[in-house]
Amino acid sequence: MSIEDMNRKAFMEEAQDLLAELETGLLELEEQPDDSDCIDRVFRCMHTIKGSGAMFGFDDIAAFTHDVENVFDLVRNNAMAVSKELLDLTLSSRDHIVYLLECAKSDAPVDLERSRELTTKLKALAAGADQAEDAQPAEEESSGDYDTQAPDQDVTYRVRFKPNTEIFRYGANPAALVEELTAMGASMAFVHLEDLPGLEELDPESCHVWWDVVLTTNAGPEAIREVFMFVEDDCDLSIKVVDRGTGLDDDTSYKRIGEILLERGDLNPEDLEKVLSEQKQLGELLTDAGLVKKQAVESALAEQNAVRKIRESRSAPAVEAATSIRVAADKLDYLVDLVGELVIVQAQISQVVHEQNDPSMVLLAEELERLSDDLRDSTLGIRMLPIGTTFSKFRRLVRDLSSDLGKEIELVTRGAETELDKTVIERLGDPLVHLLRNSIDHGIETPDERTANGKKGAGEILLSAEHSGGDVLIQIRDDGKGMDPEVIRAKGVERGLISPEAELTDKEIFGLIFQPGFSTAQSVTSVSGRGVGMDVVKRSIDSLRGSVDIDSALGLGTTITVKLPLTLAIIDGLQICVENEYYVIPLSLVEECVELLAKEEEGGKEQRIINLRGEIVPYLRLREFFALDGKAPPIEQVVVVGVQGGRMGIVVDNVIGEHQTVIKSLGRVYRDVEGISGATIKGDGTMALILDVPKLLQLAAG
Repeated sequence: MSIEDMNRKAFMEEAQDLLAELETGLLELEEQPDDSDCIDRVFRCMHTIKGSGAMFGFDDIAAFTHDVENVFDLVRNNAMAVSKELLDLTLSSRDHIVYLLECAKSDAPVDLERSRELTTKLKALAAGADQAEDAQPAEEESSGDYDTQAPDQDVTYRVRFKPNTEIFRYGANPAALVEELTAMGASMAFVHLEDLPGLEELDPESCHVWWDVVLTTNAGPEAIREVFMFVEDDCDLSIKVVDRGTGLDDDTSYKRIGEILLERGDLNPEDLEKVLSEQKQLGELLTDAGLVKKQAVESALAEQNAVRKIRESRSAPAVEAATSIRVAADKLDYLVDLVGELVIVQAQISQVVHEQNDPSMVLLAEELERLSDDLRDSTLGIRMLPIGTTFSKFRRLVRDLSSDLGKEIELVTRGAETELDKTVIERLGDPLVHLLRNSIDHGIETPDERTANGKKGAGEILLSAEHSGGDVLIQIRDDGKGMDPEVIRAKGVERGLISPEAELTDKEIFGLIFQPGFSTAQSVTSVSGRGVGMDVVKRSIDSLRGSVDIDSALGLGTTITVKLPLTLAIIDGLQICVENEYYVIPLSLVEECVELLAKEEEGGKEQRIINLRGEIVPYLRLREFFALDGKAPPIEQVVVVGVQGGRMGIVVDNVIGEHQTVIKSLGRVYRDVEGISGATIKGDGTMALILDVPKLLQLAAG
């Protein structure tokens, strides 16, 4: 691959991230139209896409993005307000940039008419804003020492506090005021002692010192002035902004000493011009010429250094971010495969070493096992991504679909920082889309229906994620009309899925919606009604070794809970044995292990239960389920597992112990064997099957 191709590929990857951030920023801006930080973030995304596109030869993307950027430049300069029309048009433009990227990737021809149509609308919107601005009377410019700032935005101020010599006589303590000021944020205080008289002339009741303070705070200029509210008439107080903290300018330099002294009023321009004709350093020249006192120059130097450090610290994250690298997914997958093979070899070495019973080799094997575990955890940690990267994509889905259906819906997300394996996240996107579309279409009512039922007009969908042991729980909860078990039951009987006499719990009835072809929609729409979607969700979740559960209350809403494993590559498992066959149960499902004597069995062959500390727990025999030959030992082991909100036992001959399990997929011949989700290689090189516990128990119950 040539350097040019590598650069183009890097731009496409970067552009995808920027476009995702752009969409998130636009949706946040819809909720907070006056958020200047959000406006700046949106503008920076477009500016970066335009600049990088032009650099790497994507001229059509650069030209189109330039038109979008021009519109948002008006927003930044308060010449245009954020409106729904602007956001709709900008989101459509963002989608068009995605389309242009896809065309560039596949060398497909670009629909120029589509570009021209959007460009025309953008220019018309900008022209309308210009005309509106021209029609407005010119506003009087602010003449204050400071201007306003966005909330929670750090701004750096220069505060000059020069108290009157008589201030002590009024009961004020200027040093305490300066201390209160510096406590408001990062600060540098410079005390001026040049007016301090000699000891023979010193009046202890008079104040001869004053201060220059450089303060970085988000409190705002009014809060600064409040510090001096009781002495404002007894001092000279000046508050000026020296750095606005927007981060839009990457320049870490600051004003020259002469500029600072001129701005403070310590020097006049004529004297500065005169001294600049000399060859010495400016501060030294001014001091030697007697135009500025030495401490004034030192104070200006201190301010210059303070502001430079502030700007350098603000630019540090950008430098730090540049040290990260982008790694292709296939390389990461290959690394995980290698770590998996290493784990297998380590297990084999440990087994051989323990058989030889050499103490020195045992120590080395244990150290190797520790390092192997650390490497495994570190490698899997690299694959972990916050699920918020998926959540953020759904805001656009909810916005557009609710608008098409004439509904008002707010999407609330929680637990976006919850981490999950990247492979799971990639395969989770489509199932979550189906579930969200279902909640939007079937769950949330129209504003009129909600108001008539005593609800607020806007519905709410909560999308949350949280860790639960070795799993992640993802919930989609809406406050809509809920699901009617009788309607679902009637539809199930109509389609022959259940018999009219069948006795089912509400949870079992809700489970019918996952059957292929099942739908309660009265008509087919662009969103639903064809009976496809929920069965796809079930198959997708099952393929991820997860489970999906529904809980609904009529008139109150529906909660769908998806339970997924953290990773699909390496898990901790409990190794068990039946006859001469070895199996692995995911350790996250195991609650406890107990013994089972033949005389303790209760119930017949069809239904077997054990009394576990007063709780009745059903169990199945793995020997009978897989039709294994041989006779069971007099004392068997019951592995009690927790699945889908209940408990069940799996009876085995022996429990071997915990086993670090590298999951290997089965070949095509064995891929559809029910009750088995994969295989792993044991320490002695033989194979053990990984049990699909939810499916196993489902088959046993059926």
